[in-house]
Amino acid sequence: MSTSQEVPVQAAHTPVQATHVPVRPAEPRRRIRALHTESTVTVYQAYSPALGVPAARDGRFPAAWKRERMTWIKPSFLWMMYRCGWGAKADQETVLAVEIDRGGFDWALRNACLSHHDPDEHPDRGAWQRQLKGTPARVQWDPERDLRLQALPYRSLQLGLAGEASRRYADEWTVAITDVTPLAHEIHALVRAGDTAAAAALLPEERPYPAPEGTPGLGRVS
Repeated sequence: MSTSQEVPVQAAHTPVQATHVPVRPAEPRRRIRALHTESTVTVYQAYSPALGVPAARDGRFPAAWKRERMTWIKPSFLWMMYRCGWGAKADQETVLAVEIDRGGFDWALRNACLSHHDPDEHPDRGAWQRQLKGTPARVQWDPERDLRLQALPYRSLQLGLAGEASRRYADEWTVAITDVTPLAHEIHALVRAGDTAAAAALLPEERPYPAPEGTPGLGRVS
């Protein structure tokens, strides 16, 4: 009688324990990301102290704010930091967070045209130019930025307002204006010190914004 013992062999179909690492969904090429509530959305602009300080103090744009000129608003805080150099560029030393009515914001998006010709949106350049002349708002999709203001592979909204849209933005849609220059400087200081985790924790909570149907540039990628 044999004294050898059989060594059990693991069945080939025995499942192997795996470590599941959650995969973050890829960002779409274009998306509006913004700090928003049920009734308002926050956008950013930067001005000289002569305009920015009284606007934040009074919660509305002063009479010196030219309502007949086109103004560009940015829902992305970091794109605004890229544009104004963390509030260091001339005449952009005061960074404002402007909380506006969502109804007005959506109206501007529905009544906007792309700032450049896109053959996927317009059959020819002439059609784009005709629409451009007849709309009070412009949509531009610019590369989103990281904490070091480097371009990311997806884009965020920049919205230009002119004519009726500019006047309504200044005098009807604005709910509150806050000077966030100290926040910009604090985040920038943390980035320069290499503490990007602390810097990221201070960023406004920007979530995907449900753009209204017809928003230029989102027909195929929303």
